[in-house]
Amino acid sequence: MNNALSNGNPQEPPQQAGVIVAEHIRDVTVHAEVLALLPDPATARLCLDIAEYAAGAIDGTMAAAHVGADPEKMIAAAEEIDLQMLREHDEGSPRERLERVTRAFEDWKQERPGRMSLLLDDCRGDLDRCVTTECHETALVVAPCHGNMDARDAFHDILFNEHKLVLVPPPGQYAGNLLGHVVIGWKPHDHAQRAVVAARRWLTAADRVTVLCVNDKPDGSYQFTARELLKQLGLDGDVIAVNSGNRSVGETILDFAKAEKATCLLIGAFKHGYFLELLLGRVTRYLLSHATLPMMIKH
Repeated sequence: MNNALSNGNPQEPPQQAGVIVAEHIRDVTVHAEVLALLPDPATARLCLDIAEYAAGAIDGTMAAAHVGADPEKMIAAAEEIDLQMLREHDEGSPRERLERVTRAFEDWKQERPGRMSLLLDDCRGDLDRCVTTECHETALVVAPCHGNMDARDAFHDILFNEHKLVLVPPPGQYAGNLLGHVVIGWKPHDHAQRAVVAARRWLTAADRVTVLCVNDKPDGSYQFTARELLKQLGLDGDVIAVNSGNRSVGETILDFAKAEKATCLLIGAFKHGYFLELLLGRVTRYLLSHATLPMMIKH
């Protein structure tokens, strides 16, 4: 299989040819509409499955890329480099982590003939630079929020620095039918509106869309703004209001999603900035920790 990696490999063809191939892969990757970002071997196959479905749903293009911190190629404080060196005991070296992702990618490709033209890009060094390089033109990034250090750091960069629409795989198995029933957790806030607007193409392709308004105001403003937004975007969907009662908002959303057999949850993630969210963030963190279905989120 011609699975050239953009950082080069001593077993690949001569350097000049490798550079040409690498530049081609990078060009294809950054212009893809859906990117499976693979920082962690443990979730690589799950991200690839979901990214393939998400791209197919809109007749869009898909790409795959590995990103990872590499202390030998980083420009960072000595403490950060030392931390990256220490993790190699548990997670392996940057090269070993790449090799495990590549094996998972190649195994996944072999399962269907239509996947054989897909190539894996690779970017290692300063992780924030790699995330920017791979994701800056992509409409949807499929990436894990938990896992090894690369996965957690990449997720932060995608969400808070790149402000991308992120599709987070569920823990464990992916049940399929991503867009069978999309439930939108709605409040009339800018970050929620940005999430719905960014996800418009996938909402249009969904079999069913439900906008859930938890603890609406007495004047029904949550429901009113939800209907107005659906109308402006040309989307069909139901708008439903529920009261959380003695449950948290996060619990209420997940209970509703389970009862209505939702296949994907869309929310505007983290109303506040990163550091305030560490202190104040509750709903998004709860959903990311407890959801058993894919989540589409945007900050």
